[in-house]
Amino acid sequence: MIKSWQDILESAIASRHWLHQHPELTWEEAQTADYIRTKLTELGITWRACAQYGTVATLASLADGPHIAFRADMDALPITETSGVDYCSIESGKMHACGHDGHTATLLATAAWFRQNESLLPHPISLLFQPAEEGGHGAKKMIEDGALKGIDCIYGWHNWPALAYGEALCPDGPVMSGNGTFHITLKGKGGHASQPEMTHDPILAAAAVTLNLQQIVSRRLPPQTNAVVSVTSIDAISNVTVIPDKVKLEGSIRLSQPQWRAPINQLIEEITTATAKSYGVEADIEIRSRYEATINHPEPAGHYRVALQEEGSDYTTRSKLLMPLMASEDFSYYLNEIPGAFALVGMAEDSEEGQKFSAPCHSPRYVFNDDVIEKVVKVFSRLAGAAVPE
Repeated sequence: MIKSWQDILESAIASRHWLHQHPELTWEEAQTADYIRTKLTELGITWRACAQYGTVATLASLADGPHIAFRADMDALPITETSGVDYCSIESGKMHACGHDGHTATLLATAAWFRQNESLLPHPISLLFQPAEEGGHGAKKMIEDGALKGIDCIYGWHNWPALAYGEALCPDGPVMSGNGTFHITLKGKGGHASQPEMTHDPILAAAAVTLNLQQIVSRRLPPQTNAVVSVTSIDAISNVTVIPDKVKLEGSIRLSQPQWRAPINQLIEEITTATAKSYGVEADIEIRSRYEATINHPEPAGHYRVALQEEGSDYTTRSKLLMPLMASEDFSYYLNEIPGAFALVGMAEDSEEGQKFSAPCHSPRYVFNDDVIEKVVKVFSRLAGAAVPE
């Protein structure tokens, strides 16, 4: 049944609101997967399950051009929503606070539009609905399950509240950073607060380690390095008269280029060990690598910028938003395998009541701008060589 573009768009917005009401956390996206697969089946689109809750849909499989893929992530976050929208999450302590519901709805609208114009598509198209982006390495699992088999180029995007609606960024090279975490236990000798000389104080050592680690970027790496080392948690619960036996420190690492991971990790270990020793305590250190930097390939990034500009997006390298972002994305797994590009698409708007859609990602006040759905489907249509919705 042929539907107008307006009908497709309204259906996508309705899907977005339903998905927002029914958020599912990383590797729990069973209901979301069922919803997506049902929609694809209704459209008559061939699909297969991938990485448990992921789905790979295929259109125009016999077309001659290079095989192009588009990806949407679909997991939510363990956040209690305070946005006030009338389609607020009905799942306690769970929220689509990063817009993955919007990404999924956009790809469903893309699927409907491409299906309606499938005979005219010059490229085979795959649509990747991916679970577990929020720290769950879902992209890695999708790849291991063959999601990129036969695909020549891949495109992804993320809504970005810090950019105005009508702005977009898609640079050559790094667009988002790699990340990692460190977990340190400082083991000392506790005792009475009135007799510190009888202890090996892990709290004092933790304070020194914290200060020293956060000087890695400013004093131990070149100033051109785009990196962050942040101590984000100190667990030293005790009593007002008791010096504890141990303290736990945790923190985050961000890096814009893969070559900085090894030296940063080495410095964390060296500085923590030496500082702990100087205070008479021992240090157990665990460093966990998470995602690598999301690094765009120049040619697809160039195609992406043209498509964004043709849809009226003001692409500029002079944006107030400094690049690369220190946030991370598991889209990096795809770009490490095949050519592709990732864009940030703005959605903040001014109104008489103030700025809308500007609450940051991962905020309980976050609200996705549904107007972005139409813009991104049109951009995807240009990238795919498809007719552009009007």
